[in-house]
This record gives sequence, C-alpha cells and structure tokens, in this order.
Amino acid sequence: MSKKLVRIIFHPLNKVVEVERGTLLLDAIREAGIQIESICGGKGQCGKCKVILNKGEVSIASEDVYKKHFSPQEVSQNYHLACQVHVLSDSELTIPVESRIDKPKILVSTEMRIEELDPASRKYLAKVFRSPDFPLPSRKLENYSGLRPKIDNETYRKILSLGELITATVSTTNGYPEVIKVEPGDKVGTNYGLAIDIGTTTVVMLLVDLTNGKIIDKDSTLNRQITYGEELITRIAFASRPEGLQKLQRAVTESINHLIERITARAGIEKEEITDICAGGNTVMNHLLVGMDPTYLEMANVEVSRKPIIRKAKEIGIDVNPDTYVYCLPNVSRFVGGDAVGDVLVSGMHKSEDLSLLIDLGTNGEIILGNKDWLASVSCASGPAFEGAGIKFGMRAMRGAIEHVKINPETFEAECQVIGNTLPKGICGSGIIDAVAEMFSVGILDFSGKIVEGKTPLVRRGSEGLEYVLVPAEKTAIGRDIVITQQDMAYIMDSKGAACGAIGVLMKKYKVSIYDIKHIYLAGAFGSYTDLRNVVKFGIIPEFPNGKFHPLGNGSLSGAYATLLSLKKREEAREVAEKMVYIDLLVDVDFNEEYSAAIYIPGKREFFPSYYSSQAITT
Repeated sequence: MSKKLVRIIFHPLNKVVEVERGTLLLDAIREAGIQIESICGGKGQCGKCKVILNKGEVSIASEDVYKKHFSPQEVSQNYHLACQVHVLSDSELTIPVESRIDKPKILVSTEMRIEELDPASRKYLAKVFRSPDFPLPSRKLENYSGLRPKIDNETYRKILSLGELITATVSTTNGYPEVIKVEPGDKVGTNYGLAIDIGTTTVVMLLVDLTNGKIIDKDSTLNRQITYGEELITRIAFASRPEGLQKLQRAVTESINHLIERITARAGIEKEEITDICAGGNTVMNHLLVGMDPTYLEMANVEVSRKPIIRKAKEIGIDVNPDTYVYCLPNVSRFVGGDAVGDVLVSGMHKSEDLSLLIDLGTNGEIILGNKDWLASVSCASGPAFEGAGIKFGMRAMRGAIEHVKINPETFEAECQVIGNTLPKGICGSGIIDAVAEMFSVGILDFSGKIVEGKTPLVRRGSEGLEYVLVPAEKTAIGRDIVITQQDMAYIMDSKGAACGAIGVLMKKYKVSIYDIKHIYLAGAFGSYTDLRNVVKFGIIPEFPNGKFHPLGNGSLSGAYATLLSLKKREEAREVAEKMVYIDLLVDVDFNEEYSAAIYIPGKREFFPSYYSSQAITT
C-alpha cells in the first residue's frame, strides 16, 4: 500500500513540493531546494529555521522548544520551527525574511602571482610516428620529455579510432604522467582548470586558462550542505546517520556542478575541456567532498593523513572531463586543513625570517605561528559567533545584515550600516564585533561582558535577562526590536576567550611576546571586513606594537589557484603540511589558563599594554 503524499507550497518563493505524509518539514524544504537558516542542523537548538503556517495541519515535536524560541506574538502568528514539525496534510507556509538566505556577501580574493607556469595538466600534439624498425605506427607527443605516460585501455582504443593528428592531455597529479583525454585535431591552445574554495558556508570558483594562467571568470554560491547544519561538528554528526554522508557529498558536488554550469556557459567552453581541479577546504570539507567518513575527526589528537586527497572527477560526481583529477590541498589535523595550508602559501610566512602570526576566524578558527624554520598551529571553536551564528538576531553577511555599528556615548543610540542599504533584519559578524566593542567603550558592558543596567532605557529586561536595543522595531525589516542579549554576550565572550586563549597558548609554548611578532596575517572575511581597532579593543586578538597587519582575503582560493598552476606550489603545500606542528586544545594543559585570562575585556595585561596604561593614567 503506497504512502499518502501531501503537497506543500512555500511563499513567497512560489516553490511547490510533494512529500510523504509525516515528513519533517525541514526535510521537505531541503527537497524543494530552498536555502534556509539551520545552524544546529535540525536539533531545535538554534531557533533559526522559522516558518509561518498559513494553511494545513502539522504535528509538533516539542512544546518546550516553542517556549524557548518564540515570543507570545510569534506563537499567535502561527510560527513554527521547520525542524520540529511533521507535515500531516496539504499545506501552505511562509518562510519569513529572517529565515531566508538571500544574496550572501561572499569574499572572492585576488590571486597569487605565479612566477613560473607549470600546471599538472598539459596538452601535447600526438602525431603518427612510423619507423622501419616497427611494423605498426605509433604516436609521439611533440615537445614532451619524461616517463612514458600511462594509458588505460579505453583511451588507447579511442586513440586508434582517431585520425592522423590528435591532442593528448597528460596529467601528473597522481605522481606519474597519465593520458586523461584525447581529442581529434590540434587543441593544444585550449586547456582549462578550476580553482575552488570549498567553505563550510560558501563555494567559490575560478575558471583558469592553463596555457597562460589567466583567470577567465569567477563565481560563488552557498554550499548546499548548510541546511544540514553550519558547524563542522554538526556536519560530522549528520554524516554518521544512515545515508548522511552520501547526502552531504551530493550536496557539495551539486554546488560545484551548479557553478561549473554557469561559469562554462558564460565563457563559451565545454565542461569536458576542464582537465584539472584544485580545491582548498578544511579537513571536514575535504572528507565530505570525496565521500570519506569524517566521524573519526571528533576524537582529540587523532592522526590525520597529511597527504593530499586525490580523486578523479567521475568518482565523486563532478561534471567535467571524467578522468580529470581533483587535487585537495593537504590537511594537517582534524580542524586545520587545506584551507589553512593555502593561507600559509599566500602569506609567504613559511619562507620568511620574520616571526609571523596567521589568524583565520571563519566557521572554525585556525591560528598559525612561525617562520621559515618552524610552524605551529591550533584550532578553536571561535568562528561561529563572529559569523553571526548562535546570536539571537545573528545572521550571515547578506542583504539586510548590520555590518558596522557606532554608538553615541551621550544618547547610547546605535548608528548602523546595513548591507544593501536597506532596513536591517539581523546582524552579521563584523557588526557584532563593532557592537560589543562600542558597548564596552560607552559603558553598556563591563569588563566581564555583563550588560550594565541603569545607564539608558535602551538597556532593559527581556526574556533572556538584560538586553540592549540596537535597532527599534519600527526601523527594522522584521517588525521586531533587534537586540543584543546577555545570553548573546555569554556566547560572544566564550568565542573571544577561545580565540585569544588559543593565540596565548602558541605564544606561551614558544616563549613569544607581543613585541616579537612582525607580521599578522588575517585570512577570510574576518580580515577583510572587520574593524581591526574593535577586534583589538574587545580583546579578540592582542596588541602587536611591532607588527604589521596584512589582510589575506580568500587564502584558500588563492592557494587552490597557486597549486592549479604550479607543481612547485604543490610541493610547497606538502612541505608546509608535513612540518607544521598541531596542538590540540581539547587536551592541552595551558589552554584553560589562557582561556580564563582572555575571558575578560580586553584580556591579559601583557597582551594589551596600551589599554591598561591608559586606564592607569585615567584613574
């Protein structure tokens, strides 16, 4: 007996999907291809996947969740969490503006300059060569020198069926020369590759001409895995479910294929002309891309292979020439991956005499200290708060997000800059950092991160304790006050303590002071969009009096671009990954001490001498 199907209409997107009666609404939304906020991956913890039931019948999984995440007004308006209701009949739902992922602000960096073009994929003319010593004609690759390339049976049969003049594509990605494509005629001048940054939230792609290194086009999209959870631990947990790994692997390859479709169409080239792919991603993303089980990465101090992961496109479902190799920059540890190795390549710190510190606070935080002689790394769960995750009105950097804040010290009112110059519907990472630093400066926050009552009516009692009204309801796109709550502050303080504490661990172990560090490289959106004065003022990173700050942009993408065009850069990436020490903070004895010192604003006295000397003068 077949199960009853129900029809769901999603407004205002005009998307329709049919699912089995009793299906979890979040699964139906995923099936409809709708991108919706779901930071916790469907556990009912983040309260971001809000929907409004206009018509139909649903069953509610937990009344307690509703009391936690919805105001009486929202309950009266029939708000639900998509991860907590099962659909029982034909239904119509509205996905409110704050739940939709709309036009994200995605960082696409400038690329590294490659001194010597030496890609792993090259094309050669393969002319018929006849010799009186051999009865059968053979093929000779013009201008090729080296080991005889491997050829599989299918490619060899194709060669025999083609005419006198053919072009052979030879790849050395797997450590030996291999013919991965043959085509009739002279096609030596048309050879293309892809450099891809596979982020936890976004996928960014460059289409590159491998004959000259020029970038033909670039594009980006959201990683379709985000509806399964935004944090790495959440993705790992989902991968452990039945068919979970396959769903996550399919989601990221669909994201990549979507970009390939768009980027090749604009360039007017065939997808089969792409003969090499290099990808930068964290360790979990690399595993999920190729369908490797990542569940072992939950264990502290677990050993992770530092060899680059290499697969053929046909093995993982990427829609290009089937035998094209996909090269992933090598991982270092469970949470320091190929993206961090790419950051190092871009910074050049691995070739410098000077002592440098590299900081990448994305969804996960990676911090690397060292120079040409040594490199040491840590990872910390600091990034989500600085990307808007875990905050009541937090959101990713997209249209409607508050990205910068100034607070008037006399009126305590906030002046907000919003992405898209529209009414705000939430606050993203750079805005959060500005807001809390400004709240501290004007006295709305004390040194422990507690909201101070009595200074202004904008500080009031809310459902989660004290809260500061950043934007009143009449000035928002969501019709509700946008506030920073005490619960938000607890999470932000924890993230700030983790980031500065992680830096403190590296500096303590290697006996380094703030005066010794000459270069500070800030990777990703954290380095490109945040106000560094507020980053230091709030105590996320220490003062570095003798250091110069360098925004790196998208180092993961630049690292992928570099290794796409240079075998020498692939060798550098291997060397960086192999020599980098990793300190796992989950089991490190110094981390608790450093974290405890960093949980105050701004933090340790020796890390913030300017602040403490100014306080002494004031008092």
